[in-house]
Amino acid sequence: MAHHNTDKLARRGLMFILSSPSGAGKTTISHMLLTADEEIKLSVSVTTRPKRPGEIDGVDYHFVTDAQFDRMVEEDDFYEWAEVFGKKYGTPKGYIRKGLKEGQDFLFDIDWQGTQQLKQKDDQDVVTVFILPPSLDELRSRLEGRAQDSADVIDRRMDRARGEISHWAEYDYVVINDDVDQCFVKVREILHAERMRRTRQTGLIPFVRELTS
Repeated sequence: MAHHNTDKLARRGLMFILSSPSGAGKTTISHMLLTADEEIKLSVSVTTRPKRPGEIDGVDYHFVTDAQFDRMVEEDDFYEWAEVFGKKYGTPKGYIRKGLKEGQDFLFDIDWQGTQQLKQKDDQDVVTVFILPPSLDELRSRLEGRAQDSADVIDRRMDRARGEISHWAEYDYVVINDDVDQCFVKVREILHAERMRRTRQTGLIPFVRELTS
């Protein structure tokens, strides 16, 4: 009788979404996750904005023309897309669906609006995590500590943060980032647990059939 390696049973991949207000830590946690976990990779968006120096097509973004992007919209080839400051950004559907079927996990660093669009298109494969700052004072302190923005811009970011935080209850998991290392541990535990969901363990069917035959 054949023996399966139970550590490597086939499974369906998942779309792991991290959202947070600016300054709450999702980009830092995303980088930590990509460095620590070889089974997940960043979802690469399609964009109409020009390539910046050092960027690589297919690694940083898939760079396309407005006409190509509009054609993809018409053909319903995006999970979600948006226009930001006159440039369009979208998540390509075909490439990700193929990867999910092969057991590849994808990491998304998107806001609550993109999260809702993604869930509407493919709820079964989506896991959503919202990262909260320990306080608004701490959030402002982190934004000021970057020394990247003027006081006016920071005020606007804080207003936007309050709006984003109001959507916390739409997420599967909520983690408070008062310590980045502890926050990362919690986020990684969520990812591990979600990979083990029975519905994603496609290899369990033949494995259990063999056990019971």
